[in-house]
Amino acid sequence: MVKRSCPSCGPEPGGEEKQGRGSPVSVQLFPPELVEHIISFLPVRDVIALGRTCHYFHQVCDAEGVWRRICHKLSPRLREQGSGVRPWKRAAILNYTKGLYFQAFGGRRRCVSKSVAPLLAHGYRRFLPTKDHVFILDYVGTLFFLKNALVSSTLGQIQWKRACRYVVLCRGAKDFASDPRCDTVYRKYLYVLATREQSGVVGATGNRACDCVEVYLQSSGQRVFKMTFHHSMSFKQIVLVGQETHRALLLLTEEGKIYSLVVNETQLDQPRSYTVQLTLRKVSRCLPHLRVTCMASNQSSTLYITDQGGVYFEVHTPGVYRDLFGTLQAFDPLDQQMPLALSLPAKILFCALGYNHLGLVDEFGRIFMQGNNRYGQLGTGDKMDRGEPTQVHYLQCPIAMWCGLNHSLVLSQSSDFSKELLGCGCGAGGRLPGWPKGSASFVRLHVKVPLCACSLCSTRELYMLSSHDIEHHTAYRDLPASRTPEPTGACASQDPGGAARACKEYLIQIHSCPTLQERMEKMREIVGWMPLMAAQKDFFWEALDMLQRAAGGVSPGSPTRES
Repeated sequence: MVKRSCPSCGPEPGGEEKQGRGSPVSVQLFPPELVEHIISFLPVRDVIALGRTCHYFHQVCDAEGVWRRICHKLSPRLREQGSGVRPWKRAAILNYTKGLYFQAFGGRRRCVSKSVAPLLAHGYRRFLPTKDHVFILDYVGTLFFLKNALVSSTLGQIQWKRACRYVVLCRGAKDFASDPRCDTVYRKYLYVLATREQSGVVGATGNRACDCVEVYLQSSGQRVFKMTFHHSMSFKQIVLVGQETHRALLLLTEEGKIYSLVVNETQLDQPRSYTVQLTLRKVSRCLPHLRVTCMASNQSSTLYITDQGGVYFEVHTPGVYRDLFGTLQAFDPLDQQMPLALSLPAKILFCALGYNHLGLVDEFGRIFMQGNNRYGQLGTGDKMDRGEPTQVHYLQCPIAMWCGLNHSLVLSQSSDFSKELLGCGCGAGGRLPGWPKGSASFVRLHVKVPLCACSLCSTRELYMLSSHDIEHHTAYRDLPASRTPEPTGACASQDPGGAARACKEYLIQIHSCPTLQERMEKMREIVGWMPLMAAQKDFFWEALDMLQRAAGGVSPGSPTRES
């Protein structure tokens, strides 16, 4: 019999009286290598649970030897250690939690399906759906695409083929991008930023690594164009902006500078070569002291976030400029690259950019929305446009955010570490599962979110990427006491009289409904308009469902005392 016992605790009381069981043996007497070898056969979930039982098992289960064996079982082809302080534990958890899930907007049933995971992939870092396929970039720079992975079932639901195969598109990739529009039908080409060994470089004794941009046809994976840069220039991110005939590639260097070049996509598949000019973007020329850390783009605008948390905007069309800022006063059609600074109260960590609206998340976990609000895609509880960043008070500390054509999604985590997906805006076409009429406030969608989901994308289907990195997680700061908002609602504190008049108008609308069923539906709609917290909205909607089910046997035309 083997028993876990601590030397400081002494022998177990009453041990002498036990007969026929033999003397207990402490697991601490075993060689550490043997204990690590035994623990490595447990599933990852059990290893983590065992490490929480006591200090000894915490040290054993956290040993790199255990995670090295687990990692070799999860990814037999992975021979080199990953990066970071705990490389084997990080690599094992990356491969254990990797997954790509999706939910089709059409069909009769709503369920989350899991894609075929490439066994060669070392975790999932980024993904991008195109017209026919889904591209996945792992943590060692290998770019995969799931070829012909989606088929339609007899129930009208999109499903993954069991026999579909993944293909390695290229290796040494740093980043990739495609047409920035939300609809995947426009994504004909895939632009890959990669590092390649170049031989015969003038002035070099041997091969030298140079960054390049390779263009592939998304339908077949065939490379149709390649441009190579000087070895002194190192890039880390690529985004696209503009039309097909005048597509601008924006490249972010390791030093935080932005370069751009222009290509004509309609001529990429023609067998000819030409030279493109790489120029420094105006945001880096006019503001040389700024160090940009990340970029986001759509067809007609670009957003930059600096290392100090500042946000700068480029808007290239007057219509989008009016939607974002509410005026055309400062728009210059002859100088579309002029960066515009957004006024924000704190450092911005990440953002989401839609066609004519955007979302920002600051270091305190607060969400700010700006732009067109025709469908309620800002989540402010109304459909009034916002020409400057406006805080959504009832929602905070998101994991990821997505802004589409006329709707917005937020991935959040509850107190029990479960994930949920919230959405607002237009609900047509199933964009907001469970809310076909849409909502002007963020509501909880009818989507089963994976436990380790970290990013999302909503195109013709809803995609969720799952991959947990133990070294990279969003750490929000606590809001200082002087900046803590009032416990009451924002609308009530700013305009109590207006809130009272709105409630009175809501009661008149409910009273004008002739039947109980219509009154219930009107009440559900009004709750969606109110700037309440997500938990409060869920409570009211669940209560209305209970009352509606209880009154199901009552005739709508003959109201009773209870109704």
